Amino acid sequence: MIKPSPNPPASEPEEQIGTSSRPCPIFTIRPGINSETLLVHAYETLASASVMATELSSILTGPMTGPTCNLALGIQQMIVLAQLSVNRVLDQLEPQQ
Repeated sequence: MIKPSPNPPASEPEEQIGTSSRPCPIFTIRPGINSETLLVHAYETLASASVMATELSSILTGPMTGPTCNLALGIQQMIVLAQLSVNRVLDQLEPQQ
């Protein structure tokens, strides 16, 4: 009988167990930053990612790269939807004084 999928990888060595889900301590957000500031930075990051995905899709034009171009445009659309969500939350926040 032919097995449709390969065997699962061998178990991780003991020193790697549980370390893959820990966040990288190099980049942290300073405690006390208000939500509005975090959302503004998230919005700007999403805007930059959207521009990069759009640029990538324009590079990937051609007869053999259609599916890859469509993938880049799909990613760009998901970024824009996230950007709209962040923008809606920003609109609903009361200005902090």
